[in-house]
Amino acid sequence: MSAPRDRVDPAPRSGREPSERLDWRTRLIRAGAGAPGTFRSLAPPIHRGSTVLFENFASVADDWRPSSGYAYGLYGTPTTRELGARLADLEGARHTFVTPSGQAAIALVYLAYARSGAHVLLPQNAYGSGAELAQDLLSGLGIRVETYAAGIGAGIAAAIREDTALVWCESPGSVTMEIEDVPAIVRAAHARGVPVAIDNTYSAGVLFDAFAHGVDVSIQALTKFVGGHSDLLLGSVSVADAAGFERVGRAFAQLGLNASPDDCALALRGLQTLAVRLEALERNALEVARWLRARPEVEQVLHPALPECPGHEIWKRDFGGSSSVFSIVLRPEWSPERIARWLDALRLFGIGFSWGGTASLAMAYPRLTRLDGGRGPRLVRLNVGLEAPVDLLADLAQAFQAA
Repeated sequence: MSAPRDRVDPAPRSGREPSERLDWRTRLIRAGAGAPGTFRSLAPPIHRGSTVLFENFASVADDWRPSSGYAYGLYGTPTTRELGARLADLEGARHTFVTPSGQAAIALVYLAYARSGAHVLLPQNAYGSGAELAQDLLSGLGIRVETYAAGIGAGIAAAIREDTALVWCESPGSVTMEIEDVPAIVRAAHARGVPVAIDNTYSAGVLFDAFAHGVDVSIQALTKFVGGHSDLLLGSVSVADAAGFERVGRAFAQLGLNASPDDCALALRGLQTLAVRLEALERNALEVARWLRARPEVEQVLHPALPECPGHEIWKRDFGGSSSVFSIVLRPEWSPERIARWLDALRLFGIGFSWGGTASLAMAYPRLTRLDGGRGPRLVRLNVGLEAPVDLLADLAQAFQAA
């Protein structure tokens, strides 16, 4: 550094009084200059910050509630709160909390509603990492999570106990794509005073109107359709009413589940193209699903928009559309080794676990046990992206031939 260590600004800058003269080191921190505040853009600004400055001591507040203003970056910045507000408006929620991932959203709901000694009901087809959370961490905390069959509907009433604190739904189910009768589950649970939460990621919060169907809490992995480009990790928890807002909000603040403003900005950008992406993904996925239905290698296509798929009638009643992800079950002669050769031969479908982005993906589950007749190891889940369907079909065909 060439400047003298104790140099002070020798003369006032334009618009500054002599009393405002500050050491150059102080001006690095307390800059007096800045860009004019008249810039307007279609893109929302990104506010990064942990410390919040108050106008005066009388305005100091340490409260996570947005009505109290901004207290600390952990409780939200303008960027994170804008994303939450837009999601709440989109889903028809009382409020939406943004979390660092979809898994964090699931954990937040568990810890907001269940205490040691509580009983929770979870569908057998739930997202794998969420099920692992139930079996491991929550079990160690004294929270007992019992699984139920996805097609149970109103029959879930028999599984609800005096200590049941929460009922989870996931529809379609992760990997195996079962459709749940969510309204029937909600009626049975609410009759016993038990709240219902749903993992609504498949629907991007819009293809299935969770709150119109009586659900109390709806979570999403914004990583999937809202982010839309496989480049962020983010989740959301939307609540139906003020009671849910208080319950989830307290746990949210205490757990420190703040999300990156940069990721929130990417999600805000993703919302602008969500409608056109969902429409294109639905068209592409249905074209691929119908083509696979006619292939001799395929025993069954598990796509809820197809009439022969189990749960189709409920899907048709409750959903406003389908999305990019579905599964197929290959015929009995397809061993896990042969399926692996097929996957390795694919050129456009990447081998990856996630879905909802622009690129097509495939994944097999050789240890899957929950399909009857030993069909689990023959299941392959596909995420159909925005590539031209004619190219995707050609890729699947050449891989079948190679395998």
